[in-house]
Amino acid sequence: MIKPLRIEETEDTPKVLLDQENGTFEITGRSFPEDASKFYFSVLSWVEEYAQEPSKETNFYFYLDYFNSTSMKQFIELLIRLERISETGKKVKIIWTHSKNDELMAFKGKEIENMINLPFEFKIIE
Repeated sequence: MIKPLRIEETEDTPKVLLDQENGTFEITGRSFPEDASKFYFSVLSWVEEYAQEPSKETNFYFYLDYFNSTSMKQFIELLIRLERISETGKKVKIIWTHSKNDELMAFKGKEIENMINLPFEFKIIE
């Protein structure tokens, strides 16, 4: 089992928690780092390593208030890696959470869902 990855939230980067032992996979907050590729490098590397021996089931949560286009590109890269895990017969599900009045985040989640071959669950929070 690989060591958990924890990145604390800042003004322009999300909190990231990837913990195989506890089954916690989440990105929370706002994502508009100056260099999204650099910020998400460790996240993508962790998922690559996790893909070598994934859990039987992976539920990946997105709790986002805002993200820019370069972050979206990194999310797609992340989801492509998760797709590869699902192709090995493991269960992978994306849980896209947004507030009730945030139509933009709901739309962005649907947009990403249409690009990726993984089951999405949409959760609305008050």
